[in-house]
Amino acid sequence: MNKEHHYSLNIEWTGNLGTGTSDYRAYTRNHLISAEGKPNLLASSDPHFRGDKARYNPEELLVAALSSCHMLSYLHVCAINGVVVLEYSDNATGTMVENPDGSGQLAEVTLNPEVKVKDSSMNERAIELHDQAEKLCFIARSVNFPVHHKPTVIN
Repeated sequence: MNKEHHYSLNIEWTGNLGTGTSDYRAYTRNHLISAEGKPNLLASSDPHFRGDKARYNPEELLVAALSSCHMLSYLHVCAINGVVVLEYSDNATGTMVENPDGSGQLAEVTLNPEVKVKDSSMNERAIELHDQAEKLCFIARSVNFPVHHKPTVIN
């Protein structure tokens, strides 16, 4: 039997400048993302779509979700396979394609994890385990575009 997990959050638009959406330029795209017991995330749209560049946009949050999910899956598979990870960082990137009709989609995401392992004898296995982590990542399994991995290991 499959287990189900449920997630709940709230989105509140905070961009009404007084006249609502009376005009495309009459409002901001700012909003709050909140969940019980957690700090608020300040969000907006991509600056190319009149968003606030100081706030996270949905596309960045999706890239972050993929990066975070991969990291958590990777740390898990390393722990159960005897690879001791001491540090992990990722400079993830995503590419969105905008269509002539104004729609768009993420076309790809590239994760660039840099991992420090306890001993150089673990380097090869540390690289290999990214493939296993990819298969376990819930978010990567849920998207319809490629998620590439370019891992490096340092000692």
